[in-house]
Amino acid sequence: MYIIAGLGNPGRKYERTRHNAGFMTVDLLAERHGIKVNKIKHKALVGEGFISGRKVLLVKPQTYMNLSGESLREVMAYYKEPIENLLVIYDDVDVELGRLRLRKKGSAGTHNGMRSIIYQLQQDGFPRLRIGIGGHSREQRRMALRDYVTGGFRKEEREQMETAVERAALAVECLLEKGIDYAMGQYNGKAPEGEDKEKDE
Repeated sequence: MYIIAGLGNPGRKYERTRHNAGFMTVDLLAERHGIKVNKIKHKALVGEGFISGRKVLLVKPQTYMNLSGESLREVMAYYKEPIENLLVIYDDVDVELGRLRLRKKGSAGTHNGMRSIIYQLQQDGFPRLRIGIGGHSREQRRMALRDYVTGGFRKEEREQMETAVERAALAVECLLEKGIDYAMGQYNGKAPEGEDKEKDE
C-alpha cells in the first residue's frame, strides 16, 4: 500500500491558504478516485482506496503543520509500510508559484512540517512532492514568512495554484502507475504555461 500524505492546517480559517497546498492535492485525488477521507485515525483524517490500480491510504494530519510528524509516525508504525511507500505533498515557499518538484528523498529545507516528519521518523529517505507557492515576490519579502504561508492567494495567483494542484494530482497518479523516475521526468520543473522543462537537482 502507498501512503500519500498531504500537509496543511485544519479548520476553515486555513482552507484556501498557501500552506494547505498538500491538503488541496489530497482532496482533489480523493474526489477524482471516489475516496472518502473522513475517518479520524492517527491524529489524521484518512481514507483508503485505489489510484492507478494501487491501493492507497490518503492522509491529512490534523495536528497543525508544525507537528505533522506526530501523525505520520503513528501511521507508519501502524501500517509498517517501507519508507519508500510514503509520499508527502507540501507547499514550498522557495519554489516559484505553480512549479512542482518531485524527489525521492532529501532534507526538510525551510519547511517546519517536513522538519517534524523527518525528526519523528528519524529518516528522510521518502519521496516528496513540493508545490511552489512563492519564489521571491515583493509581497513575500515584505511579510513575515509565517504570515505569508498562512495567507490566501491573490486573485491573479488562484488560477496558477489551481493548475498546480491539478498537475500535482496527475503527478501522483503517474508515480503510482509508472514509478517515480518516470513521474519526475514528466513533471519536475514544468511551468503551468508550458514553458521548457527545468531539470530538478
